[in-house]
Amino acid sequence: MIMKGKRGLIVGLANNKSIAYGIAKSCAAQGAEMAFTYLNDALKKRVVPIAAEFGSDKVYELDVSNEEHMAGIAELIEKDFGKIDFLVHSVAFAPKEALSEPFIKTTKQAFQIAMDISVYSLIDLTNRLESVLSDDASILTLSYLGGPKYIVNYNVMGVAKAALESTVRYMAVDLGKKGQRVNAISAGPIRTLAAAGIGDFKQILNWNETNSPLKKNVTIEQVGNSAMYLLSDLSSAVTGEIHYVDSGYNVMGMAAAEQTEDGKTVLSWDLRK
Repeated sequence: MIMKGKRGLIVGLANNKSIAYGIAKSCAAQGAEMAFTYLNDALKKRVVPIAAEFGSDKVYELDVSNEEHMAGIAELIEKDFGKIDFLVHSVAFAPKEALSEPFIKTTKQAFQIAMDISVYSLIDLTNRLESVLSDDASILTLSYLGGPKYIVNYNVMGVAKAALESTVRYMAVDLGKKGQRVNAISAGPIRTLAAAGIGDFKQILNWNETNSPLKKNVTIEQVGNSAMYLLSDLSSAVTGEIHYVDSGYNVMGMAAAEQTEDGKTVLSWDLRK
């Protein structure tokens, strides 16, 4: 199995419909051992059974904005694993009002929260885990097309994802000197807990399905398989990359053309289903 003997930490898993779950499932299928974190007691009830599903009892409370939690995470990992070979950062947050009001109305507080939780936490967590990351460790975070491009209602989270993608590149250079790698997956829209906060998300799903080259939305299993590749030795020469798993939607410059029954070429504007 590709990841037999590999140990890793999955940060930010919320439930069995999250992208982090798809990643854990794929890694487990290839022999990886994993520890998991949960944000609070409400999510602990979901994460503990999921960890058990993957044969793990290593579950830690971790709020990336909590100094006590962050200061103690490396000690917990060292006690249970010694060293880890991969880290999955699936953490993002912006206040709800910042995703519903016009972007220009974003408050300073909302902006700072989004950047701190969604971006700086990757830098901070990597630094905190420096002593327990193996020399060839692979670090993976999750982005979205709303970073480099405008996506309706994504607002300040789009700015945060743009910063996250730049952070991946700068971290890749710094950690590359040690032999460690940093990459991001930019997945297509998926119905997750985080996506529930984005207005008109159904329309985004329909648009992506209608206009992507593969004419379908992606699943957490498909994203998980790509993530497993980036976390494994199969991608040992890959770092600083933003890897799109979105049925090819990111290559599109305009809506896809379709042939009607009478032979005319039209654009796929109609999202009604």
